[in-house]
Amino acid sequence: MLRLNPELLLRAYAAGIFPMAQSRDDPELYWIDPEWRGVIPLDAFHVPRRLRRTVRQGRYEMTADTAFKEVVDACAESTRGRPDSWINDEIAAAYAELARLGHAHSIECWLKGKLVGGLYGVSLGGAFFGESMFSRERDASKVALVHLVARLRRGGYALLDTQFITKHLEQFGAIEIPRDDYRQLLSAALEVEGQFAVPMSQDDIERVMVGQGNDT
Repeated sequence: MLRLNPELLLRAYAAGIFPMAQSRDDPELYWIDPEWRGVIPLDAFHVPRRLRRTVRQGRYEMTADTAFKEVVDACAESTRGRPDSWINDEIAAAYAELARLGHAHSIECWLKGKLVGGLYGVSLGGAFFGESMFSRERDASKVALVHLVARLRRGGYALLDTQFITKHLEQFGAIEIPRDDYRQLLSAALEVEGQFAVPMSQDDIERVMVGQGNDT
């Protein structure tokens, strides 16, 4: 069986496909190429009013790329709403190597020194492929998503791929597009050189929250 490695993963993402396991304990991997793809248009990201208040209150301390492994491990944990995970040991190890090479990143959300939320994904050119998120405190993963979008916009990214679409993501403006349309967006985004490690300020966050569609 072909094992995951950074080169294989980056080639797959550039072609519009990604791996998943059937369960946390299943060693077999499946390559996914959805007919309909979830994306969040970066220029039409919607932040609900209550979440804007939470972000502005500054309850959580936010960091990037300081606890990648811990975020992945938390995303792979069983929860009441998600009894199993598609993140097996091989996926976790392969994405940790991608992070070491600068092609995978995490956003972390802390409360009193404890990791309470976050997300991680893959960066290639001007495309960011969101993989998974978790939350142990109210709205922690949502706050992480707001910070991710601000960072992607600040860093000149052109595409935020959510792979699939859920009710949770729809509230932020996520839409589904056909595979062919997605590949056109992906091709254009790969020509862009996005920068994840950019200086961030509260103004960058605020610009996301007062952007298009954020009136409700």
